[in-house]
Amino acid sequence: MTPAHNPPPPPARNAPDFSPDFSHVRDWIFDLDNTLYRADNGIFAQIDANMTRFVAQLLGLGRDDARKIQKQLYRDHGTTLAGLVAVYKIDPEPYLAFVHDIDLSGLVPEPALRDALTRLPGRRFVFTNGCRNHAARILERLELADLFEQVWDIRTIGFVPKPGPEAYDAAVATGNITPAKAAMFDDIARNLVVPHDLGMTTVWLDCQSDWSRQGPEFPVASTAHIDHETRDLVPFLSNIGI
Repeated sequence: MTPAHNPPPPPARNAPDFSPDFSHVRDWIFDLDNTLYRADNGIFAQIDANMTRFVAQLLGLGRDDARKIQKQLYRDHGTTLAGLVAVYKIDPEPYLAFVHDIDLSGLVPEPALRDALTRLPGRRFVFTNGCRNHAARILERLELADLFEQVWDIRTIGFVPKPGPEAYDAAVATGNITPAKAAMFDDIARNLVVPHDLGMTTVWLDCQSDWSRQGPEFPVASTAHIDHETRDLVPFLSNIGI
């Protein structure tokens, strides 16, 4: 594994020296945040800060106390929203609107990513624990919206987030997915445990972000659950065997 750099290096676009066989894949499932855009561009940092603000306003707390509760809800329930619904019985919609009200001016299209996605045969999906409206804004900003068949968001999966098995069951049913002919890409390794067990080919995008290391302790992802690993989606997609 390539050691991390400090500060983060510019986007690497060198082709890998192997061509993994993806010729069996006809459905390509991508996480959104920190997967279809670089984790170091500040987009998710804004969302994370808004989550803390929402908890602070909801519970009348200072930032530090609110952040502790927010992170505990995330660890215990898979997402801050799932925790807020379970513990505080909130309406999800105001939360989703609040936390995804962010500035996307720093997000720019990447033609190489579009080319890499375009070459993939079959259908492409976005599968996010976030909001479909947020996903639509991101995809439009990246000029990728026309490439995806569907966006599965937290509503699609009944507000039961990844990595819960019910989330994947709902996504598979919604997309009429045959897992053995599907590949899933995610920056959070534990989100690949259930897809692997279902029979999907799994790819971990090791983006080195703090957010991808937080969250629930279970399920625990081992090397057995991750078929492929990359730090850069573009060269990986550009060189796989299809």
